[in-house]
Amino acid sequence: MTVNFPPFALPSPLGLPCESNFHQKAPRLLLVIPISRRYHAALMLDSAAKVPEMSYQPVRQPRLADVITERLEGLILEGSLKPGQRLPPERELAERFGVSRPSVREAIQKLAARGLLASRQGGGTFITEALHNGYGDPLLDMLSRHSEFHLDLLEFRDAMESLSAYYAALRSTPTDRAMLLERFEELEACFAKRDPASEAKADAAFHLAIAEAAHNVMLLHTIRGIFHQLERSIVDNLGHLLDKPDARQQLMAQHRALLDAILEGRAEDARTRSHEHLVYVEEGLLEVARAETRAQRSLRRAQAMPTAPS
Repeated sequence: MTVNFPPFALPSPLGLPCESNFHQKAPRLLLVIPISRRYHAALMLDSAAKVPEMSYQPVRQPRLADVITERLEGLILEGSLKPGQRLPPERELAERFGVSRPSVREAIQKLAARGLLASRQGGGTFITEALHNGYGDPLLDMLSRHSEFHLDLLEFRDAMESLSAYYAALRSTPTDRAMLLERFEELEACFAKRDPASEAKADAAFHLAIAEAAHNVMLLHTIRGIFHQLERSIVDNLGHLLDKPDARQQLMAQHRALLDAILEGRAEDARTRSHEHLVYVEEGLLEVARAETRAQRSLRRAQAMPTAPS
């Protein structure tokens, strides 16, 4: 994917907000908190009071390298620059941004010092892979050895992915929707091959694309932080669920319904479709667990039965 690095002007030295589409993504709910009369009275201005003179502080122009640093950091934060992705060469970045190479070099050094970029011998500069691991691998590996963790992860996914689906339906751009359709078609192709490993990878990529389309950096990086664990969890889930004869058809129908709701902008329906999909997975896993419990109970009974006298 090509990342757009448009030329930019320095931000207003007066500290005025830069143009942003953040507040255009979706209407936000505002909580109106009642103010007590006593407090409200304290806030009222005395009409007879003297208006203080306005204080004019010296205006400081930000350094160009700092502005470039902030722009690159923003691209990483919003997910346009992904963990493991190679940064364009210094000369190319300077041309795209319309700035000098020393300014770009200084910005890259700042981001490297913050642990966001890493250089490879003879291979350029990359977004650090550590950004994938929002939750430390040792912790996840430890948790994954406990059976209840899988249901906990499903509950967590339900909360995060349902919200992602809701906002994706409201905020997705034509580019986002094209990517969602592409990820869904890849998922269909993998399910047709009946290979659980590739199915799990494509399944996780589809749900990550929904998080990207939600345009909420906290949701995106939270879900991206557990991406590898998500893949492993889906592999385990499919290993149990696909024993059911119609499981693949059910799962694909659920993903299709979720995709359609997002593409058509039906936010509440998208949230519901995501929830129903994960409820189906959870109920399937619980049924498998119950079946295993019954089998073990029967085995224990058989082993405990006294042998008939010869």
